[in-house]
Amino acid sequence: MKIERAAVIGAGVMGAGIAAHFANAGIPCVLLDIPAKEGADRSAIAKGAVAKMLKTDPAPFMHPRNARLITPGNLEDDLNLLADVDWIVEAIVENPAIKSDLYKRIDPVRKAGSVVSSNTSTIPLAVLTEGQSEQFAKDFLITHFFNPPRYMRLLEIVGGAGTRPDAMAAIAEVCDRRLGKGVVHCKDTPGFIANRIGVFWIQSAVNAAVDLGLTVEEADAVGGRPMGIPKTGIFGLMDLVGLDLMPHIAKSMSATLPADDAYRGLMREHPVITRMIVEGYTGRKGKGGFYRINKAGGGKVKESVDLRTGEYAPSEKARLDSVSAAGRDLRKLCEHPDKGGRFARRVLAQTLAYAASLVPEIAGSIVAVDEAMRLGYNWKQGPFELIDRLGTDWFAELCRSEGIPVPALVETASGRPFYRVEGGKLQHLTTSGVYDTVVRPGGVLLLSDIKRAAGKPVWKNASASLWDIGDGVLCVEFTSKMNAVDADIMAAYGKAMRLIGDGKGDWKALVIHNEADNFSVGANLGLALFALNIGLWPQIEEMVESGQRTYRALKYAPFPVVAAPSGMALGGGCEILLHSDHVQAHAETYVGLVEVGVGLIPAWGGCTEMLARHQANPKAPRGPMPGIAKAFEIISTATVAKSAAEAKELLYFRATDGITMNRDRLLADAKAKALELAADYAPPEKTASYVLPGPSAKAAMELAVEGFALQGKVTPHDKVVCAALAEVLSGGEEADVSKPVGEDHILRLEREAFMGLVRTGGTIDRIEHMLLTGKPLRN
Repeated sequence: MKIERAAVIGAGVMGAGIAAHFANAGIPCVLLDIPAKEGADRSAIAKGAVAKMLKTDPAPFMHPRNARLITPGNLEDDLNLLADVDWIVEAIVENPAIKSDLYKRIDPVRKAGSVVSSNTSTIPLAVLTEGQSEQFAKDFLITHFFNPPRYMRLLEIVGGAGTRPDAMAAIAEVCDRRLGKGVVHCKDTPGFIANRIGVFWIQSAVNAAVDLGLTVEEADAVGGRPMGIPKTGIFGLMDLVGLDLMPHIAKSMSATLPADDAYRGLMREHPVITRMIVEGYTGRKGKGGFYRINKAGGGKVKESVDLRTGEYAPSEKARLDSVSAAGRDLRKLCEHPDKGGRFARRVLAQTLAYAASLVPEIAGSIVAVDEAMRLGYNWKQGPFELIDRLGTDWFAELCRSEGIPVPALVETASGRPFYRVEGGKLQHLTTSGVYDTVVRPGGVLLLSDIKRAAGKPVWKNASASLWDIGDGVLCVEFTSKMNAVDADIMAAYGKAMRLIGDGKGDWKALVIHNEADNFSVGANLGLALFALNIGLWPQIEEMVESGQRTYRALKYAPFPVVAAPSGMALGGGCEILLHSDHVQAHAETYVGLVEVGVGLIPAWGGCTEMLARHQANPKAPRGPMPGIAKAFEIISTATVAKSAAEAKELLYFRATDGITMNRDRLLADAKAKALELAADYAPPEKTASYVLPGPSAKAAMELAVEGFALQGKVTPHDKVVCAALAEVLSGGEEADVSKPVGEDHILRLEREAFMGLVRTGGTIDRIEHMLLTGKPLRN
């Protein structure tokens, strides 16, 4: 069966978000809620939810136009709309009786063979299907989305004893390929996998912070990056999801967990937190939470709460010897004698032992548990991967020292790791004590698996590696810090081009891809600042020229170049996308030419390519100026596309470029496109020409900037940078609409503008400030 149309019942934050993500995937969706009690429009609740999402940040929609795919309605007048949908998601209040009544109303009107699922994470499936028709039970399952549905990759699926296998398969397929979810099959146990462990972890961390006298900053410093958990840490995460959610989850978990479950021993009320909830300090959605911004007196002071007194004071950066001494060594962190080390020991011992004790109760393998925690709580590594970092024997001793029974699965490991590489393949330990190969879903190709199998790359240097990804396709992987582009990455491109040659030998095509959080943050500013401070002007100019030569060589190479980005692709990372034959982007790719933020302009061909795209845009008004003005607007404001769909709108991507919803399928899609292009490839002709007005266009752009300056929206150095950008995009002093110019002309102007700007104090100040603070300087 195929899922072509969907419906969501319940237009609250979660239900509306699920509907928005159906629309992001191109799946038309009906959104129903109860009739509005006031006003003439009985569907006002669902319509209001859609309108609110169009104003929400971060945006539930990948592009505002996706909202058109949602049909809002109400449960009394519009139940007939369910007759045309293939999948109905129920996302209403967590009350079995109310859900049961709803199911009995929708069962007679729904399409025969359609699937119904609940978004619950607290009510057993058997309870939900009790009293329903036999066919309803066959068509029913649980699909637990995580909030916000667009951004959180985990989708937990639970089927009942009578659920149709083809229904399970169809939902898993559409969630994987079209919604981009990491689908994890769970057993029908309280909280499933991620919330069962995640709620325990949060409660353990809160208890330990209070007991050991840590500030919220200290707890987050230990429980954040050192443990491979998002930089929000524990208390920052609670602010994000809402403090008031925790008592509700605790109540529902306590109602369904076994009497001897370890979570019951952790449950306790903290008076400060209870008072915060009562007073409206529920996190970011309220007046603040463990952290808040105090705007008294017109300022913006970040404050944090004292976990003992409940009083707020200016937030102070945590300074713990354990964090600074341990670095990324998790065992060293746990062994440190200060309160940070004691906190890490207690939280890790309790949380990881709890997770290990739940297999196979909650899932069939440790792989599912680790996947759920990575995708649902954004942990860098799952519980069993963390135990491997500590060592299974060492962890067993840690449990004993903390008075925690050693889980049977840890005893089964008996000093062996939970994961190992054998014959180039990743294997995991089973509950029977033997190793099985980790099996990926069909069609998934991960660079990490390729690297394990190969053992070593085709070629590498300090910042990049070349990998054979099969079928004559070579892959460039960035490995520098934050994948910042430097001379070594340029050298890797050069090496790849020499290896592939004319594309008619052993190698046919090139893919540019990596599995880091971000594709590339742009050029290496640290190296650039070093060169600026000692006046290495020839070397800086050579860096610019080398980047232009390399990117143009890739653009006109006799073989196809396919870029496969995910995460941020900024500055020089964006420019390589502009020069590729095809971009196969993950849907959550954030693209932009942001050089003006550090007082520069794109000079590796970014201005040249954006100018060409916007002048050739068939949707733009005729004449040379509209395209120039649009390119100027996007580059001068450092506009970043907040999705791959928006990147197409801004012409960072072409209309023909591809979007992959599931990040795990990105490399496979890129490789398939590279092979498709290689079958009959011809490089683009070097015939690009630009009709540019010259000084008159520059004057118009500078006049627009002056208008913004009068409104206080443009700083003095912004005007300097924008003048240089206007010089490039206008074609310079010698440009004339009667004499089209080529790429070489625009590239020369890029270099000249760049070299002029790097000599200004304002630009040097911006670069230094960005390196020190990570934020742009408004000078």
